[in-house]
Amino acid sequence: MKIHQITLTDWKSPDRQLQPLVALGPNLVLVFGATPFFSSGDANALAGRFPGAVVIGCSTAGEVSTQGVQEGSVVVTAVRLDATRIVAGTTDLAGMGDSRAAGERLGRQLAAPGLGLVLVFGQGVEINGSALIQGMAEVLGTSVPITGGLAGDDGAFVKTWTLGVNGASDRAVVAVGLAGEGLRIGHGSYGGWATFGPARKVTRCEGNVLYELDGEPALDIYKRYLGEYARDLPASGLLFPFAMLGDDMSAIGLIRTILGIDEQAGSLTLAGEILQGGYLQADARVHRCSDRWSRDGGQRGGGDDRTDGGGGEAGHPGVLRRPQAGDGRPRRGGSGGRGRRIGNHRRLYRVLLLWGNKPVCGRGNVPVAQPDDDHHDHCGGLNRVHARQGRRKDQGP
Repeated sequence: MKIHQITLTDWKSPDRQLQPLVALGPNLVLVFGATPFFSSGDANALAGRFPGAVVIGCSTAGEVSTQGVQEGSVVVTAVRLDATRIVAGTTDLAGMGDSRAAGERLGRQLAAPGLGLVLVFGQGVEINGSALIQGMAEVLGTSVPITGGLAGDDGAFVKTWTLGVNGASDRAVVAVGLAGEGLRIGHGSYGGWATFGPARKVTRCEGNVLYELDGEPALDIYKRYLGEYARDLPASGLLFPFAMLGDDMSAIGLIRTILGIDEQAGSLTLAGEILQGGYLQADARVHRCSDRWSRDGGQRGGGDDRTDGGGGEAGHPGVLRRPQAGDGRPRRGGSGGRGRRIGNHRRLYRVLLLWGNKPVCGRGNVPVAQPDDDHHDHCGGLNRVHARQGRRKDQGP
């Protein structure tokens, strides 16, 4: 494996900066950038500069790279995998109710002998992340790790973009599958959420739409929790997701972040499904995000990782990491203290990807085929996944 990464602040004239990436001869290119980069057609132009590669990515609300976190930029990572087959898939999402079927359609496109990892990106509005992953797992099985996330739009919750084999789209869910006997996959997560307030029973829900808690409109209760933050919903909801609780009222490691609100219905749309009769408890971030925290979190989340890809240096063989800075759709000011404000408070989260890098399989009482079976569905921590080519099957990740 060889990797080269750059950050573009002027994506209108990127030819000189892209030269080292093109020279690498990549067969996979990951692109994460600000919303205008996709809506202007510049994403399609950039993809055209890599005719021999599968180009995939999505819009964000802050871009994570080896240089830290920025906004209004584009992070491009070129990857050359000499012993790995890459399979691409894409499907348009007709609406939130189409999420599971969309996952099944993608799964059928990606099914291939020796499939070792799937990377998927979906739109960040009007989607059910749990159903999408369940649909993919229904076709691919629960032994294939599925990672990826939902696109962002700077916290606006209006229109997001993905980039796949058919170009940039505000409707498509895109994915790539990596297959081959030489592929080695590792994964981990690190989060920092703390619950507060009493547990509340889900007395009415439909899929990932929460209507009532303890017999009251869910939105009314949620606004009481948020206090002054309620005026900035739905964006402020990313700072205060729900923890799902088991029958014994203990946390089961599932977090549900808010995607949208309906004032008339008094409901909350969550990033993943919840259970009728189950229990939820509000969460809050227990410490500020920072560039240093993101880097440290990546190391903690790496768990058993023992090799380093050199931070994306040109031609460096080794490990490909996909970092995600946390707090829901992670948004935070950079080292210079920049950041947009929610009310009188600085936004602490930046959107890159919205669910964690966990394999689609159950652990204990954690349901199978959940996109967020440890800390998050909207990245409750900084997560990473790496792919490494090796010669022996018994080599560790």
